[in-house]
Amino acid sequence: MRRPARLAARLLAPLPAVLLAVPLLVAWSPPAGADDPRWVFYSRDTTAYTSPWWRGAHRTMIGYGCTRASYYSPDPRCRDGNGFHHGVDYAMPCGTRLFAGRAGTVVSSAALGPAYGVRPLLIRNRRLGVDFLVAHAVRVHVAPGDRVRRGQLIARASDSAAPDGCHLHIEVRRAGGGLDDARRPIRYLDLEAAR
Repeated sequence: MRRPARLAARLLAPLPAVLLAVPLLVAWSPPAGADDPRWVFYSRDTTAYTSPWWRGAHRTMIGYGCTRASYYSPDPRCRDGNGFHHGVDYAMPCGTRLFAGRAGTVVSSAALGPAYGVRPLLIRNRRLGVDFLVAHAVRVHVAPGDRVRRGQLIARASDSAAPDGCHLHIEVRRAGGGLDDARRPIRYLDLEAAR
């Protein structure tokens, strides 16, 4: 009888250490600001930018307009079989806080396709006559009909429907318009080069 008791004691002795280690392992994530190995930068701009739309400073992955990024079908506006990107992608770690960079009202994004992720946001600013499309978002804190103020936390960045890693895709469209109504978003982002 002593042998099984000793064996049980030896097997159970490390249990408290394991129980303490499991929550630490589950809670571990790469350091904040760590590069995502899936990121591919199609922009020559190596500047990290801050903006009222996000926390921290982040680089442009894909700019607005013609791009050699393979995710886009050839577009007649572009040379060499390149595709057209209707927004701007900023590389940022999963979970980066996203804010309303402009005031507006959240409108339904149900008509958007799956390429924008499972929880894209459309914020309509009637004064400017535009919709701001915030894509690849998770932990969305607002819903259609909500009025948002500039600086309000609206979501977190993710890799939802983004094979190239966590990032923010932001588009600016004519209010109520579609993909063909997208316009260059940079002037609405209030970008500042990080120091």
